[in-house]
Amino acid sequence: MSAARLTAGLAALGLDLDAAAQEKLLAYQALLLKWNRTYNLTALRDPAKVLPYHLLDSLALLPFVGDGDLLDVGSGGGMPGIPVAIARPDLAVTLVDSNSKKVAFLTQAVIELGLPNVTARCARVEELERPGGYPQITSRAFAELADFIALTRKLIAPGGRWLAMKGVYPAEEIERLDAARLGVEVAAVHPLAVPEVEGERHVVIVVPEGAAASA
Repeated sequence: MSAARLTAGLAALGLDLDAAAQEKLLAYQALLLKWNRTYNLTALRDPAKVLPYHLLDSLALLPFVGDGDLLDVGSGGGMPGIPVAIARPDLAVTLVDSNSKKVAFLTQAVIELGLPNVTARCARVEELERPGGYPQITSRAFAELADFIALTRKLIAPGGRWLAMKGVYPAEEIERLDAARLGVEVAAVHPLAVPEVEGERHVVIVVPEGAAASA
């Protein structure tokens, strides 16, 4: 049943993933459900909701993910980083979270799923260092926009982009981001249509002020 739902969900998102990638996504879902009983990786208690609300929701980011290493901040149970990494094996993805139990899960998931393009780190994001920065930084339900950008501002590469996953259109967060004067601008806000997910979903693309970006 999950396999058919995943195939239908990918088709609705306009994504074409091979059988091996789909198998890894389903294996990731199984790991998430297994570990969640002990590690509280997700607040979702209905197993049927994990596929749309975590896997498909994460994969909805794919059309906006470009080339260059990706940092997933406050990754928690690995969303959106792990589904994106499964779909994009060419992409180097770093997952960071300050919760050691969640990072233990992430580390095990990387091993069991065979994801050589993924690294999991246990750290507060403000403690991270990266010479040259990351071309892409994403988060899902990590913090409001101004805090997310402020905490990762030193980690963005020249010409890089932030991809912030949000629910309803975050008008007030965008206003506070503008008021924070962090030297960035919102390049675009795209609605996301995620199969089987109720409520609005958006991705906010933020770039350094004056930077050219395809949004």
